[in-house]
Amino acid sequence: AANGFLSLGSLVFVITSLFLFIGKNLFISGWTADQANITPLRWVSATVVPVIVVSWGHGRKSLSTSGALLALIVGFCLTLAHYSFFLCLLAFFITSSKATKYKQEMKAQVEEDFKEGGQRNWLQVLCNGGMAFELSLLYLLDIGSSDLPVDFRHQYRASWLGMAVLGAISCCNGDTWASELGSVLAKGDPFLITTFQKVPRGTNGGVTPVGLLSSVFGGLVIGFAYFVGIMMSAASMDREIAPNQLLVILVG
Repeated sequence: AANGFLSLGSLVFVITSLFLFIGKNLFISGWTADQANITPLRWVSATVVPVIVVSWGHGRKSLSTSGALLALIVGFCLTLAHYSFFLCLLAFFITSSKATKYKQEMKAQVEEDFKEGGQRNWLQVLCNGGMAFELSLLYLLDIGSSDLPVDFRHQYRASWLGMAVLGAISCCNGDTWASELGSVLAKGDPFLITTFQKVPRGTNGGVTPVGLLSSVFGGLVIGFAYFVGIMMSAASMDREIAPNQLLVILVG
């Protein structure tokens, strides 16, 4: 029943997206940015790719039906705005799902609110992707659908909005890696960052050196995904005048 409901929701999503694209070209003729018309290929990819990814995640029980339906909207907006945004979201979804399912039997013993499979519902999708979703909407309204590199000299607004999206997703991934990996890989008990008092494993607010290191790597993974998106989709002319984009990885 859940798979049928998701299939129906995906069909409605695709049809609605098609009519939105037709209506946009008939009545609006582009986004608010000057001469920033969205190509049919871009709109189709922003529609179809999230459907494929969400269906895969739902099939692996990483997303509930409600979480999958909301993820369609989030993925659509991020993909439409910038391919790097989508790759960051994809990297977060895949790696955080793997981290959540790592050593589940050990987590079940120490976490009171442990949930088998770590399935994310609509509220968790909103908490993890809500800020990036809002920023991607601002990017669309201000810049348009444009894959620009990070260049604060020539593309100031696009750069700070892009870094804001990167920061939002990096924080979510770093937090997930720290909690999901630190709780099972650390040898000793965690401690509170405010008082340095040791607390039992699974305690909210408890940190470990392994968890903090995992958080750093989790952020770097998202930074690398953003960098890959720039290399794949940004125009060579824009990349040539922009600073070294490898620095983007460290921002994550």
